[in-house]
Amino acid sequence: MKKTRKCQHCGREFTMNSGLQRYCCEQCAEAAKRERKKKVTDFMRAIEPVAEVGRQEYLTFARAAVLMGCSRQYIYKLVAERRLPASRLSSRMSFVRRTDIESLLAGNPYHRVVPCARKKAADAAKKKHSLIYKGVCGQPPTSPKDELPMEYYSGDEVMQKFKVKQSWLYMCAKRAQIPVCKIAGRTYYEKCAIDEHFGVAVDVSNIDEWLTANEAKDLYNMELTAVRTYAHRHSIPTKREYGVTYYSKRHFDELRRTDLLSDERYTTVEEVAEAYHVTKSNVCVIIKRHNVEKKKVGVKLFLLRDDIERIMAERERRIQLQKAKSV
Repeated sequence: MKKTRKCQHCGREFTMNSGLQRYCCEQCAEAAKRERKKKVTDFMRAIEPVAEVGRQEYLTFARAAVLMGCSRQYIYKLVAERRLPASRLSSRMSFVRRTDIESLLAGNPYHRVVPCARKKAADAAKKKHSLIYKGVCGQPPTSPKDELPMEYYSGDEVMQKFKVKQSWLYMCAKRAQIPVCKIAGRTYYEKCAIDEHFGVAVDVSNIDEWLTANEAKDLYNMELTAVRTYAHRHSIPTKREYGVTYYSKRHFDELRRTDLLSDERYTTVEEVAEAYHVTKSNVCVIIKRHNVEKKKVGVKLFLLRDDIERIMAERERRIQLQKAKSV
């Protein structure tokens, strides 16, 4: 009786003609052979940049990231912090020397991590909190005489002042190791640490109108990720209440220039291309050649309508004259 076996490519059972047969048909054998070749090719493509980096003295930021085993953005960060020298050849090309990378790594040796270090720090913090707790409760603290009791917020005061949920407060206090004390079953949080952790970077008391991310997305025709990136890049004041982030509408309006959308004096590149039946690249060339006044809002260019009409009228007259001369 002939034995059966599962095909190593498609997984179907087949009757073997010999003990070495691994595939049910020639098509599966050819497909498996192509997959093996593809794996070898992919492996060679993966190690080729690393092998090439090993022979170069001057590296681009991308190849330096491959050599150090980090991201390209981290190389930019090291260069911006002046921890890694770089030579700029042009506005779009910079190089890093291999010797500079090796000296950077040699100047930052590995540090041995002691497993019990966190536990000791936690024990010290617990001891400190117990001393503060004794001072708050009226018991004589065992700390030095110059150590004064801290000021504390109750949990309700923190939630009311900074508009956070109770679960978020507990998690932030644990993550940031904010000093706490418990009195009569209620938890109190150290005031300075809470103000530093939940405090805002700008004064938002004078801002009246706020937008959520979804409202900004609909109002300014942006993606959610673009809203967050735009707010971070332009330092737009934000506040967080009960897990929802709000953005200042006034600052968004000033940056996005919503007044230009309703201003009849300005037009966009897309409108000019559609009105005069030219491509957008041609419009950009006309703008650069004639120094047309423009205002950039995000990725859009707003152009003065009078200048565009004058330039396009002159362009049409020149075309007509050329046609007349050719005739």
